[in-house]
Amino acid sequence: MAIFIQAELAGVTTAQYDALNAKLHAMPGDTFKGCMSHVAIPTGSGLQIFDVWESEEAMRTFSDLLMPAAQELGLPMGEMPKVSPVHDYWVPEA
Repeated sequence: MAIFIQAELAGVTTAQYDALNAKLHAMPGDTFKGCMSHVAIPTGSGLQIFDVWESEEAMRTFSDLLMPAAQELGLPMGEMPKVSPVHDYWVPEA
């Protein structure tokens, strides 16, 4: 079952996010396998992240790569993301 993730990354700058994203993209293999969509939005206090994942297992596999990379870069560890089941998901044709 697909899941929707909402994460608040308080204290994380766009430069820190970009460095983390570059580190993840440089990893061998399909780091983002199972991610159906991703949006990062800067706020006055950090970033908000919104993802749709094919399954909670796919998101956990990604988290196992994400967390050590974020710690290496010294990013603050925030609250656990909010996870919700997806009822429906589609992308309009371009």
